[in-house]
Amino acid sequence: MLRSLHIENIAVISCLDLELSEGFSVLTGETGAGKSIILDSLNLLLGNRIPKDLIRTGETRAAVSALFEDLSPRICERIREMGFSCEDGALLLHRELSLDGRSRTRINGQAVTQGVQREIARMLISIHGQSDSQRLLQKGTHRELLDAYGHPEDEKAAYLQAYSAWRDTARRLEKVSGDSAEKLRRREMLQFQIADIESYKLKAGEEELLEKERDRLLHAERINKQATLVHRALRGAEKGSVRDLLARSENALRSLSGLVENADLLGDRLAAARSEIEDVAELVLNYVDLDAEDPTARIDRIEGRLEQISRLKRKYGESISEILAFRDRAQAELDSLELSDEERVALEAEAARLLADAEEKARILSHCRRKTADEICEKVTEALRFLDMPKVRFAVQIQPCTLSEEGADDVEFLFSANPGEPLLPMIRIASGGELSRMMLALRSVINDRDGAATVIFDEIDTGVSGKTSRKIGIKLKESAKGAQVLCVTHSAQIASLADSHFRISKAEQNGRAHTRVTLLAGEDCVEELARILGGIEVTEAQRQAARDMLEEYR
Repeated sequence: MLRSLHIENIAVISCLDLELSEGFSVLTGETGAGKSIILDSLNLLLGNRIPKDLIRTGETRAAVSALFEDLSPRICERIREMGFSCEDGALLLHRELSLDGRSRTRINGQAVTQGVQREIARMLISIHGQSDSQRLLQKGTHRELLDAYGHPEDEKAAYLQAYSAWRDTARRLEKVSGDSAEKLRRREMLQFQIADIESYKLKAGEEELLEKERDRLLHAERINKQATLVHRALRGAEKGSVRDLLARSENALRSLSGLVENADLLGDRLAAARSEIEDVAELVLNYVDLDAEDPTARIDRIEGRLEQISRLKRKYGESISEILAFRDRAQAELDSLELSDEERVALEAEAARLLADAEEKARILSHCRRKTADEICEKVTEALRFLDMPKVRFAVQIQPCTLSEEGADDVEFLFSANPGEPLLPMIRIASGGELSRMMLALRSVINDRDGAATVIFDEIDTGVSGKTSRKIGIKLKESAKGAQVLCVTHSAQIASLADSHFRISKAEQNGRAHTRVTLLAGEDCVEELARILGGIEVTEAQRQAARDMLEEYR
């Protein structure tokens, strides 16, 4: 249960500490005193988005802390599974909000994300206001409430696992199957592209070699002239070539052997130079094009080949290597299409098996829900009859629907408030007061099955009469046997039944409004109840009526 609540710098609340006990507690006070601010602070703990202008004017931060004690073993176990200690059944939640919109959350002093905070806080606190009653007009809420009572967690987990496996396989099958005509068009396109590329028998590096050959042929006359000149000078001339002159010089030096020092050594050096000159002359001769073919014809053939390559580059890539890579990818896709028929057959069998498994798990979940529906109908009807709806009939309609993440059940609450009237969908016929009582009946039944540790009702008496308000108060008090119940109310009939009665008031201090909380007892309770019952001035008759209410409760 919520043992203590600390609030700082939220709207008209500068600093407020609220100590709570088990059982049924009510909060009353004038409109605008700050009751809704306390609920906003609790919503901050629930991880809900709160506007930054909720921070008290002139302050840079706001904070809310809540200490929970005597938590149930089930809640403690779930908290421990999430990695947090819950020693002696106690837990501390804290959240700060900065003026720049940032917020920080801690659980037992450990920083956590808002998602973790939200998951844990909603096991601890459940807040129900007029907007929550309106949620009963949404069909999706009906299944949530049914499951909140039945707790089919294991069945839902088993179903969701089977459903997810089937959906994943079904998506793969859909991708493999595709549109038959589109697959045929794609196959023909890939075959054409592969044949187009392979018809030219491209080789890696071919383009660069062709460009070099083209440049050589374009300058063939100059190359031939200069290469021939070099070859003739070095060794090709009949007389006076460099090679011949070196040979004559070498012979002359060797003839001086024994007469001149180092003559043989110098002769060897000239022999080496002559050998190098002959190699150069031989290499230069390779530059001379001795082919009789016209260079112009060869250039035309090279330009034609380069144009073919350029056309392929415009279609398939910026280089030969990219074109060949495109062909490899196209071939791989074509192979995949060819194999897709076999894969499709295998996936169809796998999808059928997984669908059957998911449908079986859905039937098990549906069976649990139908069993729960019979039980919850009886208890909710009993609660509604107590809440001044003696002829009410309530039913849970469960019809099969397409598989989804929630199962294969379309759940809807049916309702008839008057005798002789047929059961119809609640969303079509329920009034505001009936919705409030319906929500209270559902929450009281659900909390009897180990719901949230603390349940808060905000003006649950809206739209109902004094007699019905009294019965709502009795039902709230009964619910407080299984969970701590807080109620914000303007009804004296409800407030007089409280185990703890808090008055929320607002006063001026140092020129600013401040909200205060006072735990009432004795005549203070009488005065507050009389104020709720009374008009502009509280009369002794109203005080006596308040005493009678308290006495009736006792």
